[in-house]
Amino acid sequence: MAYADSERTHERAVTPLAIKLLVAGGFGVGKTTLVRAVTEIKSLHTEELISDQGAAADPPGAADKSTTTVALDFGRITVDDDIVLYLFGTPGQERFWFMWDELAFGAVGVIILADTRRLADCFAALDYFELRRLPFVVAVNNFDGAPRFHPEAVRVALDLDLEVPVISCDARERTSCRDALVVLIEYARRILEAASA
Repeated sequence: MAYADSERTHERAVTPLAIKLLVAGGFGVGKTTLVRAVTEIKSLHTEELISDQGAAADPPGAADKSTTTVALDFGRITVDDDIVLYLFGTPGQERFWFMWDELAFGAVGVIILADTRRLADCFAALDYFELRRLPFVVAVNNFDGAPRFHPEAVRVALDLDLEVPVISCDARERTSCRDALVVLIEYARRILEAASA
């Protein structure tokens, strides 16, 4: 069998830096929507129809949803040849929180989505990631018809430290999601640099 000579190059193959980021928050806050909006690949979802038993256990507002994430959402963004972002959306319902430990392993930071109509729903995610000292930003998802508050009012309501970024976001819009990811990465970088100084 004849083989053609392969052309060898002396260029070093570049292995991009993989950055794992999470999208967390309460049930129905827009985590799957954000991952779908910003990913460059067809996003992976583990959504299932909400059963009657599940609907009974879900928080108020669940009647508007027919599916729920039961494990994770996954997306990818290639920044350039050197950096690739991997996005993991966490399940929002309490009965699936056991997945958070696995998803948080190796993560650099978290976007915690919040809905001003159900602001208390993000406390579980805030407590979880504060306890693990994982950098996070709070992104208030601008749902149609939801009351709008200044980010500082949201900070006070959630009792967040002054350095934690609080931003507005529309999880349906790619540019808005990208901007939220930039804020998260810059914040996580500042924390890592301060820790290593």
